[in-house]
Order: sequence, then structure tokens, then C-alpha cells
Amino acid sequence: MSPSLFFNLQATHNPHRWLLPLSPTVCVGPPDNLFMFGGVGMAAAIAALERTCGRPAIWATAQYLSYARPPSIVDLDVWVPASGKYNSQARVIGHVGDKEIFTVNAALGARESEHSTQWVQAPSAPAPEDCVEADHWRGGGDDLHSRIEVRVAKGRYGGATAGTPADDGRLLLWIRSREGLPIDSTFLAIVADFVPGALGNALQMNAGGNSLDNTIRYRRIVPTDWVLCDIAIDGVHGGFGHGSMALFAQDGQLMATASQSMILRVF
Repeated sequence: MSPSLFFNLQATHNPHRWLLPLSPTVCVGPPDNLFMFGGVGMAAAIAALERTCGRPAIWATAQYLSYARPPSIVDLDVWVPASGKYNSQARVIGHVGDKEIFTVNAALGARESEHSTQWVQAPSAPAPEDCVEADHWRGGGDDLHSRIEVRVAKGRYGGATAGTPADDGRLLLWIRSREGLPIDSTFLAIVADFVPGALGNALQMNAGGNSLDNTIRYRRIVPTDWVLCDIAIDGVHGGFGHGSMALFAQDGQLMATASQSMILRVF
């Protein structure tokens, strides 16, 4: 296991199988009914894929099928049906026993190229230290949210004192690990699963959502202390919502984009 990971991913004698023991620190939900945060499952799958294939992730998409609860162990089985000179196409099935929890499909690889440009620009936002810190709406605890620092640059997130709702449905968050973990492909995958947290801001009510899926596309990961998350809720209908996120470094570099659909929950 890499000590820089947010979760305790463990190798086995089989290079295509990895283990993810669950503790409350990678879970969310009511204290008496915790479950693995979807972004942790996706991030663990990306870590397993990158280590198995020996290549960085280009994109990954997760379908969340069921819940895994502590102290269970999630098995991650890596399949690589196609691998070429520059890229591999692969997938991960995460399961607890015979119960499938998530499936992740991905492409991995890299090619030498002189071109490095971005057309999506980071929004204007106050520095993290000038933004209000947001507590999660469930309050304190020793779950995943206690390990991630969130500061609100625009909109309403978490507790009632964290910002004011934005009429355009946009939410700007600065996010980092409280433990000083590096911002890499796996941490960005965890952060990308914060899109449902923007539903309450967009609807201007106490609301959130459960992720059905998530897709992340990596552009360029650079050293940064904070991630600026530009979250947009595109719309809600029929009890479901859809949203997207652009993830920027502090210097404005676009590191990744993400999108997902979710079950709308009004509390």
C-alpha cells in the first residue's frame, strides 16, 4: 500500500486482485448506518488499475450498484481485455463476497506530445484562507468528512452558515485533505463525488443526493495544496439530478472534469 493513499488498498498474491478493508474513515452516512463513500470505491479502483497496468488513468467511469459497510472487505478484481503500445482498456469489479458493489471502466496510458492547452478557465474565486470553512450537515464524527477540509468560495454547502445559495446553481469549493495527503488521481476521484453536495445550493433547500455513477477525465495533474471545484447542477426531474464539476489547481490549471447522476434527496 502506498502511504500517500486516502484509503488502505492492499495488494495480494494475485497482481489482478486488490483488497480494500473498510473503516468509518472512508465511509459516510448516519453513525449507525455508515457505508463506503462512492468516490472511495472509484478512487480505489483507479489506484488498482494504475498499479496493475503500470500506466496513469486517462478516464474512468463508475457505476454504483450497492452499498458496502464497515468492517467488510471489498475485493477489487482488475481485468485488462486490451493493452496496446500507448494505452490499456481495463475494468474493475468491486465486490463483497458475491455481492457486486461497483464496476469501473477505464482507459490508461500516456503519449509524448508537445501540445498542452486548456480552453476551460478557472472561475474567479477568493483564496481558500479567505473563505468560510463548511461543516458537513450531519455534524461531527469520525467519518470521511472529518478528514476533508472544505471551504466555500461561492454558494451554500454544508451547515447553514456556510455561504448563501447561488441563483445560477453553481457552487465553488476549495477542498484538501486535512492529513496533508498529495492531490493525485485518486484524491481527485474522491473529490469528484462531491457533486451531489451542490443540489441543496441549486434548489435553495436542505437537499442532497446519492450518486448513481461518476465519470472523471484527467487532463494534467500538477502540485497544488488545494483543489478548486467548480460544480454545476444541470437540472433535476423525476426524482433525479445531473451535475458536473471542473477541478482546478490553485494556479488555474485544469486537472480534471467530472460528471454524474444522482438520486435527489430532500431532507
